[in-house]
Amino acid sequence: MTVQTMIMLVAKSFPMTLAIFVLTLLGSLPLGLLVYFGRASRFKPLSKIVRGYISIMRGTPLILQLMVVFYAPSLLLHINVPNNWRFAAVIIAFIINYAAYFCEIYRGGIESMPVGQYEAAAVLGYTKAQTFIRIILPQVIKRVLPSVTNEVITLVKDTSLASIIGTVEMFTRAKQIAVAPHSPGMLTFVVAAVFYYIFNYVMAFIMERIEKKLSYYR
Repeated sequence: MTVQTMIMLVAKSFPMTLAIFVLTLLGSLPLGLLVYFGRASRFKPLSKIVRGYISIMRGTPLILQLMVVFYAPSLLLHINVPNNWRFAAVIIAFIINYAAYFCEIYRGGIESMPVGQYEAAAVLGYTKAQTFIRIILPQVIKRVLPSVTNEVITLVKDTSLASIIGTVEMFTRAKQIAVAPHSPGMLTFVVAAVFYYIFNYVMAFIMERIEKKLSYYR
């Protein structure tokens, strides 16, 4: 197998890696905000349940959560899962895991806002929803963006964990190529590492540009 062929094979599995990354962000970013509202709820049973969920998601490995989501329907519930369940399990596990982390990031940003801003908004006649959406949320986004960037970069690397249940993304493809006859061996993993690095570099660049766009607020 030539190096060019190896690079092409790894590149062909990049769309799967990208799909896991994009779908996880699209699901976990808004879900994290909903989880925060549940955590901050004055309804104690809901708050305690959400706190327990966050504790479990942050206290257990993502790789274990992947296996639980993938195998639980068939082993515990005796449900015949469809052929595309492998990919769906990856997305579900990633979303519920990252939503817990984003919830805590949002919490840090929201709770750091001065009480005076809420009081001023109330004096101006804003409702609680208007205060949050128009005044608090734009400032929170700016404050939490560095932490969100760290999670985004971590997510790029975590997509490789999907290989544990056989999802054919870049790392899975690299392993398959490495054990194939006449393969370049370790060079395959170097190529995969380069792909991950470039992906991370691009995402870090994009997030940095977004931070600069929001630098109007200090």
